[in-house]
Amino acid sequence: MSHYYISILQGALLTVAVSLASLLVSTVLGLLGATAKLSGRRPLVWLATLYTTVVRGIPELVLMLLVFYGAAIGINNLFEAMGSDYVLDLNPFIAGVATLGFIYGAYMTETFRAAILSIPKGQMEAAWAFGMGPVRTFLRITLPQMVRYALPGYTNNWLVLIKATALVSLISLHDMTYMAKQASAATREPFIFLMFAAALYLVFTSVSLSVLKRINARYSLGTEKVQL
Repeated sequence: MSHYYISILQGALLTVAVSLASLLVSTVLGLLGATAKLSGRRPLVWLATLYTTVVRGIPELVLMLLVFYGAAIGINNLFEAMGSDYVLDLNPFIAGVATLGFIYGAYMTETFRAAILSIPKGQMEAAWAFGMGPVRTFLRITLPQMVRYALPGYTNNWLVLIKATALVSLISLHDMTYMAKQASAATREPFIFLMFAAALYLVFTSVSLSVLKRINARYSLGTEKVQL
């Protein structure tokens, strides 16, 4: 049965790829969403609030199926209405990454927004007084401090995102959950292969926690309160 374990390990590589790609998408969306919410411009605030409210209120599974099946059907119907014979065949990897990134972008939005609000406003005002523009102020003043405040929430979102990648097996993406289920069905030994997949998820989350803990310690240097 060694080839089943090899196939699950190959699926684990795809799981990591989906996780990292989704994290990138969610981080970008989170920064954009947080910026929109804090911009003070009513249309942007309303749009970002609608995004976070709707996405966080709908189960990930429903959104995954809605994007993979509903979006493809809607786009194909649009092409048909335009008189085109083109048929969109949505790639499961792109659909999985886009959906997970879109979902967790809403959570990242709130994480980054809260982190930025934790920074004393006077620091940004001082930067503007010294002639720094908005972009330079963000890169030199806001971003370094935001990272420290955002890391705990960012870590939690990342750990949940890794586990949520199991959902992509439902759209026929051959991740390690999908391969574990295939091995279970072929051998009628579900416990062995599902436990192997669970152990791999535990390894991924444990390594992630270790790395993010080191990053958090680096950004927290000099900020610990002195105990008397």
